[in-house]
Amino acid sequence: QVQLVESGGGLVQAGGSLRLSCAVSRRIFSISAMGWYRQAPGKQRELVADISSGGRTNYEDSVKDRFTISRDNAKNTLYLQMNSLKPEDTAVYYCHADRLYVSSWYSIGDVWGQGTQVTVSS
Repeated sequence: QVQLVESGGGLVQAGGSLRLSCAVSRRIFSISAMGWYRQAPGKQRELVADISSGGRTNYEDSVKDRFTISRDNAKNTLYLQMNSLKPEDTAVYYCHADRLYVSSWYSIGDVWGQGTQVTVSS
């Protein structure tokens, strides 16, 4: 089974940085648009940033100029560089792919990772 696996979360002080990664569990053909979402306790899951297969990016207003989303299509890996972290960034961060093209004839849509915890202390 093909899965998205996040890594890189942890505990950091306010003002610090973390880099999240999201990799596909096995070799696949390609991935369409991807994104990072987060969910804080008691709140709905929200989009943090997304990136098209061609590299066009979009950011939630509160993370603009602090977070950078990128992808390595050769490695089928998604990244989120988070700088100047704030306590309000504390949440579980989820990787999402609109569609995983496992082969030229088989794809899986709406795929989520298991999430990685990011905690920012004040």
